[in-house]
Amino acid sequence: MSKKKAAATLDPPASEGMSDAIFIKGARANNLRNVDLKLPKNQLIVVTGVSGSGKSSITMDTLYAEGQRRYVESLSSYARQFLGRMKKPDVDYIKGICPAIAIEQKVTTSNARSTVGTLTEIYDYLRLLFARVGKTYSPVSGEPVKKHEVSDVVDAMLARAPGTRIQLFAPLPYKYADRELGQELDLLLQKGYTRVEIEDELLDIQDLLENEDGRLAQKLGELEDTSILILVDRFAVKPEDDDHIRRMADSVQTAFYESEGECLVDVVGGERLAFNNRFELDGMTFLEPSPQLFNFNNPYGACPTCEGFSMVMGIDENKVVPDPGLSVYEGAIACWKGDKYGLWLEAFLNSAHLFDFPVHTPYQDLSKADRRLLWNGNEHFRGIREFFGELEEKTYKIQNRVMLARYRGRTLCSGCEGGRLRKEATYVKVGDHAIVDLVDLPIDELLYPSGAAHDEER
Repeated sequence: MSKKKAAATLDPPASEGMSDAIFIKGARANNLRNVDLKLPKNQLIVVTGVSGSGKSSITMDTLYAEGQRRYVESLSSYARQFLGRMKKPDVDYIKGICPAIAIEQKVTTSNARSTVGTLTEIYDYLRLLFARVGKTYSPVSGEPVKKHEVSDVVDAMLARAPGTRIQLFAPLPYKYADRELGQELDLLLQKGYTRVEIEDELLDIQDLLENEDGRLAQKLGELEDTSILILVDRFAVKPEDDDHIRRMADSVQTAFYESEGECLVDVVGGERLAFNNRFELDGMTFLEPSPQLFNFNNPYGACPTCEGFSMVMGIDENKVVPDPGLSVYEGAIACWKGDKYGLWLEAFLNSAHLFDFPVHTPYQDLSKADRRLLWNGNEHFRGIREFFGELEEKTYKIQNRVMLARYRGRTLCSGCEGGRLRKEATYVKVGDHAIVDLVDLPIDELLYPSGAAHDEER
């Protein structure tokens, strides 16, 4: 790179700030000879030239080296000891430069799962963001999943009017015990509990043990429709009494312990509130967010189907739909043709009006939700995956094996749909977006999310 081709202006004009461009003066790295250069910001710049012209010298040994060096020097001495030191470039000055990231031509790892985001460690910040800020939502109800603490239960009780009578119950986890009901009640009596609630009736444990009515002869596991609650404590709300508040907290902790994570607050004459210190909702137990949950380079976070690679050997979408410009009605699904297999298309078209599927829209213009419906099917029709699943069940027929071989290839994993992560990671969202949605966005949309206009397409 010659000095003649560089910018003639050495010093930035007074009317132009450092936020508009990067100014390099007197670059002398390797074969450069006092090169002056002005690089506008927020633009894509390509450095070209023959071998030995100084492309790497100006970009890597000068520009990147100074940007990385200034970033490292801004850190504490403790943090700097873990980072490699970079030599100060041979240059008069560089103005307007920001911390820099370099993606080199050579591959620094043999891990086939690596991406630009993981190599530059930018993805690590996204993982940390979702682990610390993200909220888990149930795929069943869409409600946020919350793990109740003792303080949550105490605050709910203290929110009641002073003097309100409250009964604190702990559900008996009888389904996890091998003891009979009589043995279980006897054990509760030894622990100091005196009453239980069975079928909405508060009963004395001692009376139950002395009463041989046939109910105690049954195993606890057989009482599936019976709710057995342990009365842990009863008190009146006293928000100004610190000793009373500590007693409430101790009782709640005991209820959580006895029930293996559940607690019921019964406001006498009012409502009954349920609390749970397990991370679960709608009958599902969720994984608590952690950085490893969003790491597809780790077995804990990777999709178990594709092991974090996003691609598997299966039915290739590009072979099933060779011409995405066609609509489903026009025959975009190549495997649904002929007298026999065409019946699948006929069945789909006959039921498409039941769920408003756009049969005349080109396949390439279908939303992600519509494509997923076409492949997975619903209660009205069987999708493309079930079509090939039926062929795989009868591979003893040569025509089925030929059909499967024709459409087999490397394709997106059906378990994670190319997201690389286990499905539990997609339940965690920040601003209504899962991490697998954000990593597919262009940089400008990731920085300034465009909102609902892109949600359906993503």
